Amino acid sequence: MTSDIDLHVGKRLRRRRRLLGLTQQNLATEVGIRFQQIQKYECGANRVSAARLFELSEALSVPVQYFYEGLSDQDHFTAGNDPEILAPDVLSKKETMDLVRAYYNMGEAPRKHLLDLAKSLQDGTTKPPALSLMQ
Repeated sequence: MTSDIDLHVGKRLRRRRRLLGLTQQNLATEVGIRFQQIQKYECGANRVSAARLFELSEALSVPVQYFYEGLSDQDHFTAGNDPEILAPDVLSKKETMDLVRAYYNMGEAPRKHLLDLAKSLQDGTTKPPALSLMQ
């Protein structure tokens, strides 16, 4: 039976793996298991043992506590209408991770322009700044 904790650990596992640009197969090979087992961990279908969690934390270069961050009652929140608070699962989405990777692959000037553009489009009332990527 899947618990909320198993689901949370699985989401954190998927988030970190994607952030590092690893496939399920890459991670599975690193810890000596099949990629199907990583799939089961990530969706919460299988519980991760303490020993396996330690191996995964080493393979993903995070402390074991990383997988439990956000579980306490004070860490639970919902985005609601507050634009300053991110939804808890926003970083587990592939689109978000692709955007972050692309952003950090840019030079400093294009990153600043992109950030200014995103901020100007945020409320939809401001005209976006003209982009000049050839600086």
